[in-house]
Amino acid sequence: MNIAYVSTYDVKDIRQFSGLGYYIAQALEMQSIPLEYICPLKERCSLLFKGKVYFYKQLLHQRYFRDREPFILKEYAKQVSDKLSQINSDIVFSPGTIPISYLECDRPIAFWTDSNFASMINFYPQFSNMCEETIKNGNAMEKAALQKCSLAIYSSEWAAKTAIENYHVEQSKVKVVPFGANIDCDRNVNDVKNLIESRPTNLCKLLFLGVDWFRKGGNIALEVTKELNKSGLKTELTIIGCEPITDELPNFITPLGFISKLIQSGKKQIEKIISESHFLILPTIADCSPHALAEANSFGVPCISTNVGGIPTIVKDNINGKLFDKDSLTTEYCQYISHIFANYPEYKKLAFSAFNEYQLNLNWSVAGQTVKKLLENIQ
Repeated sequence: MNIAYVSTYDVKDIRQFSGLGYYIAQALEMQSIPLEYICPLKERCSLLFKGKVYFYKQLLHQRYFRDREPFILKEYAKQVSDKLSQINSDIVFSPGTIPISYLECDRPIAFWTDSNFASMINFYPQFSNMCEETIKNGNAMEKAALQKCSLAIYSSEWAAKTAIENYHVEQSKVKVVPFGANIDCDRNVNDVKNLIESRPTNLCKLLFLGVDWFRKGGNIALEVTKELNKSGLKTELTIIGCEPITDELPNFITPLGFISKLIQSGKKQIEKIISESHFLILPTIADCSPHALAEANSFGVPCISTNVGGIPTIVKDNINGKLFDKDSLTTEYCQYISHIFANYPEYKKLAFSAFNEYQLNLNWSVAGQTVKKLLENIQ
């Protein structure tokens, strides 16, 4: 089975799109699947469509997405088609729907992604206030991709369900395979047991890991930390990925800003902080499949997050963390954390269970094996 791996961006560059295209490719190659890379693709007539972006933004105060423009999509499809005529491949595969939405070819098409256009409308801030042209183009593109493909793989039940509901796609070709953790992990059971045992029992160490302070719920994480300290549970919060937006920064908050995992020193620093934390707290208001959750689990760190988007596919109550409703009060978070900390053997059981969930379901090796079987069935 040879795969033509298609993407608008350079998937060999781990810096692109949080490394998702890179890790998906690695997951397939780990299964001894040969990949022929067709990427990056060139955007034709970009000046014309950049002008439309400016027009909509400045004059109509609306968002226009040129990457959903039919002309650009058809140009992408032509580039892919030209490359396909030069290579030997059995399946066309993509980490997204954009480059294959208008593709005409004689091979099965498959993709693996974390959302669909309809599910993102007014979900993420950047998908709000879109012009009618973009909404029409985006939905047409998504529908075309789903009609053409033989296999649509999503990283969560939420993404799969919204695709079926919004685009009336055949359920039989929609599958769910969670992404793995975008982190190297050679830890075994004993390693993780030692990490869990080394965490203090008289200090609760929380970690917030996200680049968008408000969307990822950094403000809520901050309030939870304050309330826990007021209630008598000594708690620290470390913030990685962004700067906290607040008028007051207590001494039990440690903001570290953005730390690059691509630099060895940064990678080691992040891994050390995760391994020493009791919980990753991510009270996000909108998310598809945040990689930080699986990454935390790989260190035996349970996740506290919200029941939104694709997160319930990743975090399961009392298995690898705890989910709260988006409008839950900070007191509900505090009660949970205080209870489990007061019953520390229960915490240790949860932490080890989180690592077990990572080993069973949230790593790229397992994900790659599952996707390989799905791809073999469409030949």
